[in-house]
Amino acid sequence: MADKLLPADYSDWLKQLKADIASAQYRAGLAVNVELVRLYGRIGRDILQRQQTRGWGAKVIDHLAGDLKEAFPDMKGWSTSNLKYMRYFAEHCPSGQFGQQPADQLPWFHIVTLLTKVSDASDREWYAVRAVEYGWSRTTLELNIKNQLKSRQGNAVSNFAVRLPAAVSALAQETLKDPYLFDFLGLGEDAHERDIENALIQHITRFLLELGAGFAFVGRQFRLEVAGDEFFIDLLFYHIRLKCYVVVELKAGAFKPEHAGKLNFYLAAVDAQIKAEDDKPTIGLLLCRQQNRLVAEYALSGIEKPIGVAEYQLLRHLPENLQGKLPSIADIEAELAQDLLTEKSQNTIN
Repeated sequence: MADKLLPADYSDWLKQLKADIASAQYRAGLAVNVELVRLYGRIGRDILQRQQTRGWGAKVIDHLAGDLKEAFPDMKGWSTSNLKYMRYFAEHCPSGQFGQQPADQLPWFHIVTLLTKVSDASDREWYAVRAVEYGWSRTTLELNIKNQLKSRQGNAVSNFAVRLPAAVSALAQETLKDPYLFDFLGLGEDAHERDIENALIQHITRFLLELGAGFAFVGRQFRLEVAGDEFFIDLLFYHIRLKCYVVVELKAGAFKPEHAGKLNFYLAAVDAQIKAEDDKPTIGLLLCRQQNRLVAEYALSGIEKPIGVAEYQLLRHLPENLQGKLPSIADIEAELAQDLLTEKSQNTIN
């Protein structure tokens, strides 16, 4: 009864208020994070400066952690290990930026992850920029680093440069990767196409994460009818940023040129029957167990529709070439201890 007494535009006004409040909360959260990261940076620089000029060591940091916990019992972040991360941040990111990406746009433990799991400065910037752009959680950031996303992103063979407008082809190429990692499926190398497809659907959330930002699942074994004949697409997606459908075909064996011809047919049918007028041309992604890049390039050169070809791995084959190069908290503690010994030795000599 009370709702009937409300103004006609009350519902729209309430909706706008909710949006404004949510936006204000988000901006407030960002502002708090910026101040926190900058505070941690200042504390880290203070610790670093005192260690370098006064010979402070781990015991002082332990004591400082206890004093700060006592002074600010309701505030987290005063553990010994976190103070050491602050010091490490100040030492290895003195500008407060990862390249051109301000570190304070990321949550603190995203920053710690980048510092301790990525050794190369340009790689850190690449992951930092995308973590901000796509709103990666810490878990997603760690997973993408572990899976060496940077080395795989945009690496698929494709004909996008000649089959798509210039403004679209670069983004489309960046969207694909090679290889795709399906080790989360728990399947062996002898798995059949339908087994892989079933497992991908069962793990659709993880599959979408591996595909990357922007993919929305439409359906599996998607039915098309052409001149009375039925055809079924393995997997159909829509890409929100590219504004187009993406047809994904799975092959349990090596790439063959005829695979591209069949996928080209599917793309033509989707463009004719499903694509809306304001959608961009449908893109195809052919996922094979193995592919010869030169054979794939030759095959795609005569294909009319935009297609990418990439491998997938059911078992991880990526080299763990970062093993042993990334600093853990134990490494940081050892570095601090060595610094203290060096300072003491220099003071003794002097």
